[in-house]
Amino acid sequence: MLAVASSPIVGQFGSAVRCSDRRSANAATAAAAASLPPIPREKRVVLVRHGQSTWNAEGRIQGSSDFSVLTAKGESQAETSRQMLLSDSFDVCFTSPLVRSKRTAEIIWGSRAAELIPDADLREIDLYSFQGLLKQEGKAKFGDAYRQWQLDAPNFIIDGHYPVKELWARARGCWSRILAHDGASVLIVAHNAVNQALVATALGLNTTYFRGLLQSNCGVSVLDFKPNPRGGSPLISLNRLNQTPNSPFSRGNSAGRKTSRRIILVCHGTTQSTSEVGFASFGYEPMNMLGVIQSQKTAEVLLDVRVDSVVSSPRIASADTATAITEVQEAADCLGADCVPRYVETKKMLELDVEGSAVGEVWDSAGRAWGLLLQELSSSSSSSSSSSSFGEEETPVERNVVVVGRPSLHAALIGHCLKLGPEMASSFHLDAGSISVVDFPDGPRGRPIVRCINYTAHLGRWSIPVTRPSTNDEEF
Repeated sequence: MLAVASSPIVGQFGSAVRCSDRRSANAATAAAAASLPPIPREKRVVLVRHGQSTWNAEGRIQGSSDFSVLTAKGESQAETSRQMLLSDSFDVCFTSPLVRSKRTAEIIWGSRAAELIPDADLREIDLYSFQGLLKQEGKAKFGDAYRQWQLDAPNFIIDGHYPVKELWARARGCWSRILAHDGASVLIVAHNAVNQALVATALGLNTTYFRGLLQSNCGVSVLDFKPNPRGGSPLISLNRLNQTPNSPFSRGNSAGRKTSRRIILVCHGTTQSTSEVGFASFGYEPMNMLGVIQSQKTAEVLLDVRVDSVVSSPRIASADTATAITEVQEAADCLGADCVPRYVETKKMLELDVEGSAVGEVWDSAGRAWGLLLQELSSSSSSSSSSSSFGEEETPVERNVVVVGRPSLHAALIGHCLKLGPEMASSFHLDAGSISVVDFPDGPRGRPIVRCINYTAHLGRWSIPVTRPSTNDEEF
């Protein structure tokens, strides 16, 4: 059993977060969120990135240029998204005017009667002199500027412009128009960077989160907005981030970067007291039949990665889900008669369990757990190397840590991963049986990339539909 950590809580960049730094970050987050206009009724916004484009396939920097079109693969991805969203009755669709996005929107929108609304501010990030260059050409031609784009994008400057800062300003302007529309169900089809900015600005996250919220080709993200009973900015929940019809794992790749370390958050399946909604008793009961099916489906999709360790809450539903995962993993490499099953380390972590129902108790327990999980991810780190786009690359040791617990605590873990405060505890919605994935391309001490949140496509007919209310990652 893992001991309680006495070290400081580890935040977004892997370093200890001082209380004063956290208060400052939280104040900035609250100020950014307060800029959104109030709404009279609930609204759901579904964001979709365009399908693969010709310049995606070629590795060119697109920015807001309009010379690339969807590839055959991109058209197929858009059609898959259309099928996934077919039963949803959207009231309106806002789209980027760029061809690759507009074509994706046309395919998804299908025969719906309402017209598509192009919005110039939904275009991709403006990258000025970089646009049209192969990435290696950008590195060779611009040197230090390209290095800054890779390593310090929020402060990146080119041709007298700060592209990421300009993008964030555009995204905030888009929300003013989107939230002002009468529609209760809104579809937005746009691009990688602008969709990141839309998610981030809705949650009040600043430009330091650029590239931290993955958007795959035709990946779907869902935001729910509710009127604030106290007035002002609406209450916002990220219901889903970057759901795709395919596996939530991409071998060795995260936003175009090599990665070998990840934390995979697995919510246990539904329990016998399905009507329970509070923190206090959720998970003490065993899973019902649906929960058992969900745990098996999760174990199967995790065969796409080699799991090194499974850390779970000691509660019954979490422990049973962890057992299902380890049994499938250990048997996967043992198909021959004389094969010896692979051992997957299992641990129970008391910090993934909390007796009280208060949000603060859950948040504090999650903070201690997150620090311990980063330590777990660091195991064998001496044999690995973290490398940047400009350094000499070695082959790092792959390590995948699966964490099994209940949705409320995992939502708090995501908050700690993003270095947020307890007031953001309700900003992330997770369903039973869902998977959320965090990549660490620079190792456990580096900046994490959230690959997906509340992924449920692996559950098939037992999943929560993407757009229904419920209790290769090419760049730009």
